[in-house]
Amino acid sequence: MIKENVSLKPYNTFGIDAQCRYFFEINSTNDFLTLLNDPVYISNKKLVIGGGSNLLFTKDFEGLVLKNNIKGIHIIFADDKDVIIKSGAGEDWHELVLFCIGNNMSGLENLSLIPGCVGASPMQNIGAYGVEVKEMFESLEAYSLTSGEKKIFNREDCNFGYRESVFKNKYKGQFLITSVSFRLKKHAVLNTSYGAINNELAAMGIVSPTIKDVSAAVIQIRKSKLPDPRETGNAGSFFKNPEVPEKKYIDLKVVFPDLVAYPLANGYYKLAAGWLIEQSGLKGFEMNGAAVHFKQALVLINKRNASGKAVFELSEHVMKTVLDKFDVVLEREVNII
Repeated sequence: MIKENVSLKPYNTFGIDAQCRYFFEINSTNDFLTLLNDPVYISNKKLVIGGGSNLLFTKDFEGLVLKNNIKGIHIIFADDKDVIIKSGAGEDWHELVLFCIGNNMSGLENLSLIPGCVGASPMQNIGAYGVEVKEMFESLEAYSLTSGEKKIFNREDCNFGYRESVFKNKYKGQFLITSVSFRLKKHAVLNTSYGAINNELAAMGIVSPTIKDVSAAVIQIRKSKLPDPRETGNAGSFFKNPEVPEKKYIDLKVVFPDLVAYPLANGYYKLAAGWLIEQSGLKGFEMNGAAVHFKQALVLINKRNASGKAVFELSEHVMKTVLDKFDVVLEREVNII
């Protein structure tokens, strides 16, 4: 049943009290296909949401919000080395990671505790601690929001980039992702190259880690520096780490010897956006109820019942301040509605 005039506060991790004109929960593909002929669906602009962990509502949404609740996790292929699992797009991402760890399927453990639903993972090409979801991605099923036609996307179709995919560009707002499949390993190939993971494992006294140990280390790291959205409204990393040409990196390194950067295969350097923001004196900075997190400057928080507009204006201030100091343009990772 389509609901009217629904508050979206429970459906976004920033806790912004925006309203939508219409609201519908999709629990199966049949729910969606039945909805296609509804006059409200036909005549209104549409917004698909999952966990609401990568959204900032700056105003009410004068259209139809589709809440993706499609569940189910199934093993659809297995051999001596690999296993392919298929997950409903409405499954909680971290619960999927825990399911894989509990069944000794390796690949997603570095992505533990990332908020949101499975359907958003390929859209954002989520990544953390040296791993991106594209590395395990097998395929996804999606339906056109206009025609209802089903389409299968493989890895090449998704055109993955850094926190990017075809669903944030060419096909933005055009598809409902219903399921995502991942190819995982039966025999763990651990990625502990990210320094903080090794440090945390050492602190835990673990010399020969399992995928469960790596997950536990990642969870501890994230909890130590990132705010829990159930307690403090936020969407995790608000900005992408900017990539600059080698000459720009060298010029910055001369002026800022402590610059945190990582070389990329294409000759560019990825700068740590959190470091740039912190060095701009903005760690803990507050404006109209929104703030830069005092532990991790990459995260903007809803500290004192801020509006979505206030969070957006804070992001503008952060971007301008970093540009003025470093001549580096920050790009938002969060989708602005």
